[in-house]
Amino acid sequence: MIETNVLDKYLIVEGFKNIKIDDKDLLFSLIKSGSGRCYVQVLDAALIAGFEHIYFAVLNALKSFKTGLNVSRSPAVEVLLFASGQNQIKRAIEILGVKPSSSSVALIIIADDRAEAIATFNYVSNMLGGDRDQSVIELTDEKIPGIIEAFNISSLEIEASMRASLKDAVKSILIERAALLVTQR
Repeated sequence: MIETNVLDKYLIVEGFKNIKIDDKDLLFSLIKSGSGRCYVQVLDAALIAGFEHIYFAVLNALKSFKTGLNVSRSPAVEVLLFASGQNQIKRAIEILGVKPSSSSVALIIIADDRAEAIATFNYVSNMLGGDRDQSVIELTDEKIPGIIEAFNISSLEIEASMRASLKDAVKSILIERAALLVTQR
């Protein structure tokens, strides 16, 4: 589990594998009812390019609320938008939203303080089931083709961003897209 501060909020990020989601609407309804004042987002970990991908999505989401440039009414939904690089909620859900086929997820909790975040983490962890596994969030060679396809990353973008490795280029592209998203609003 990764814990850190982002702006004036407390952030927890954890990966889960061996997840079985039968009814995502029910899952999100139960999460919402038990998360108190925390904001909770659950993303398909198969398309997450590491902790930095999530961190910058959270940072941009919180900044968009501070500046009044948010598209949604919820910081959790705004995280989904920035992580997916989309301004349309429907398209963002298609890309990074959990599906019945999702077997690994990234759990993101944004709270005012650590105690609130931990309480919500414990509650949501029990709802998700599965096994805690931070490695499902990390960018692997196996995830790269799926990410390139899902995010429509062109070979030109990869070439322009290539410095050290393909992993670094993909991660950099997703973070840059999130940062530029606010300019399209």
